Amino acid sequence: MATNLETILQNEYVHMIIRTIIILMIAIIVNYILRIHFNRILKKISVKKLTEEKKLKQTRVNFLKMVITYLIFLSAMIAILFQIPGFKTFSISLLAGAGILAIIIGFAAQKTLSNIISGISIVLFAPFRIGDRLKIGNDLGDVEDLTLRHTIIKTWDNRRIIIPNSVLSEKEIINYSLKEEKLLWTIDMGISYDSDIDKAKNIMIEEAKKHPDVIIPETKNEKGEIEKKNPHVNVTECGDFAVNLRLYFWVETPNKAWGTGFDLIESIKKEFDKQGIEIPFPYRTIVYKKDLEKEKKEKKEKKEKNR
Repeated sequence: MATNLETILQNEYVHMIIRTIIILMIAIIVNYILRIHFNRILKKISVKKLTEEKKLKQTRVNFLKMVITYLIFLSAMIAILFQIPGFKTFSISLLAGAGILAIIIGFAAQKTLSNIISGISIVLFAPFRIGDRLKIGNDLGDVEDLTLRHTIIKTWDNRRIIIPNSVLSEKEIINYSLKEEKLLWTIDMGISYDSDIDKAKNIMIEEAKKHPDVIIPETKNEKGEIEKKNPHVNVTECGDFAVNLRLYFWVETPNKAWGTGFDLIESIKKEFDKQGIEIPFPYRTIVYKKDLEKEKKEKKEKKEKNR
C-alpha cells in the first residue's frame, strides 16, 4: 500500500495537479486579501464630503481592483500552462512565428484592445465617473459600473445599457454631474392669444417658487455683486394657435429635474384653470368638396340673377 502511494506521489502528472491546485489557491487567497484592502479604501473614500473627489477616486479604485484581479488570474493561468510538458518548447516555436501570429491576433483582438485602451483612457481623463448621470443619444441614466471592456448605464426606467468603451469614447456625452450637480431645467406652456401674458408668467413663477425641490442659487456678477437666480419666464414663440411660454428654474440634482417639471406642469395647469388662463388646442375647419361645389353654383346663380 505504501509502495503504491509512493509511486502515485512520484508521478509527474500528480505533481502537476498538486502544483496547479497550489497556484490556484495562492491566486484566490491573494485576490481575496486585495479585495478586502480595496473595500476598506472604498469605505474611507465614501466618508469624504466632496462629491467630485469621491466619485473620481471610487471609479479609479474599482477599475484598479478589476485590473489587478485579471492580472492575478492571468499570471496563475500562465504558471499552470508552463507546467505542461513540452509547453516551453511550443512557446519558443510560437515566438519564432510571432510575426504572422501577431497579425492574426491583432485583427482578431482589435475591438477588444480598443475597448481596453478606451477604458483606461476614461479612467485617466475622467469624462464621467461611477454614479454620474449621463445622456447618450436619447438615453438618460446613471453610470453603474465601468469595466475594462464596457460601461453599464442604469436608465431612469431601470434598464441596463451595456456600451463598449470604444463606442463611448467616440460619442458625444452630456454629463449632468460633472463639476456641480445643480441643473437649470425648463418646461413649456402655451396660452391662448386672448389670455393675459403677464398674469400667466406670474402664475408660473409663483408655482415654481412654491415647489420644495426648486432652489434659488446665488452667483456673483462682473461687479462682484451677489445675484439670485430666481425662476423666470420668457415668451419663446407666437405659434399658430398659442403664445408659448418657457419657465426656467434650478434644481439641486439632475435626478430631481424630471419629477419637479411634471409637478409644475400639473400645478400650473390647475392654477391657470382657476384664474381663467386658457391653454388652447388647435382649431381645424373641414370643408367638404360637395359644399364647395354648392357654393360655386349659388354664386353663379346669383350673378345670372343680377344680370
